Amino acid sequence: MAGLREVSRSAHSLSLSQILRLGQSCWACQRRSSSTETKPDQAALGVVTHSSFDIPQLTPEQKATFRPWKRAADRKFNLPSSRYQYHPPKYNRGPLHPIQSPMSSDPIARDFVPGPFNLPRLKQTYQSTVAPDLMTLAYNHVPPGTKNKEPPADRLRGWDGSSPYHENRQKRGPRGAPVLPIRERNITFRNIPEIKEITVSAYVPEALKNDDHLVVARTVVLNLTGAMPEITRTRKSVVQWGIVSGRPAGVKATIYGNAAYEFLDRCTQLVFPRIKDWKGIKATTGDSSGNLSWGLNPEDVALFPEVEASYSVFPAKMIPGVKIFVKTTATSDRQARLLLQAMGIPFYGEIRN
Repeated sequence: MAGLREVSRSAHSLSLSQILRLGQSCWACQRRSSSTETKPDQAALGVVTHSSFDIPQLTPEQKATFRPWKRAADRKFNLPSSRYQYHPPKYNRGPLHPIQSPMSSDPIARDFVPGPFNLPRLKQTYQSTVAPDLMTLAYNHVPPGTKNKEPPADRLRGWDGSSPYHENRQKRGPRGAPVLPIRERNITFRNIPEIKEITVSAYVPEALKNDDHLVVARTVVLNLTGAMPEITRTRKSVVQWGIVSGRPAGVKATIYGNAAYEFLDRCTQLVFPRIKDWKGIKATTGDSSGNLSWGLNPEDVALFPEVEASYSVFPAKMIPGVKIFVKTTATSDRQARLLLQAMGIPFYGEIRN
């Protein structure tokens, strides 16, 4: 602080002419230290100042002395194995474990599926036309501020209380089924029904006596779906039919995503129109949960282009019939039927919702 006071006192003691002369001398010094020529900015001109070509080439002596294998052999201690842990863990041991499974989008993940490589035509139609039409068709306007309805009554049956043991006992299950069917939910922009997966299965009882039937059925299902089929086995033994439990007697394959849309597109555009006197699919099909199914005879299976292209490879008498299960995100058979009708699948007969 004392130094600042002395500087201020000395500045007050100077006259105006002395201050002007001091300023001119400082300005002259500044002009002499500056340059009148402007140097172009290399970065602004896009000129790369450093390049990999500026790195000097290795000499033959340096190349001869570069031996990484010898350096690894001379290493006294091995590197930790965690540095080479490129494969994801086989089991997920919880969110607090130090080793976590990568995301399914990571190529090293165990559940990684490459793709999608294309956008099926039927899926484009669903996104542009079918989904908006379904939402408009099943629209249920609820004004803002509407109070929620009373909660639905309990669908499980209670006990009549005729015995003291009925107290605090769990309610009885539904009649005719071990579990309650799901309730139909209103279609909104959040839950528009769509295809989730398609399962193609073939039951070949002749495979119990001749394994060639199972090989042909597996090849046919593989050509239809593009997925490796899984061999199914019989559950019970039937002496009259010669069926033994635990024996391989069928195959099945499940496809998802774009593959499911492509398979359904082939059915509606290439197979169904060529079936003679084909009425459609029975409207009574369904499991009351939004899943529909239908079957195809061996003659109908031969109409698929994948089977026609190599028809001579399969023995004609060994081509099996298949059962097709379409699993949707709908909550009732009515919604699933609306979805498949919009995609070109006809239904006939009595409708059961």
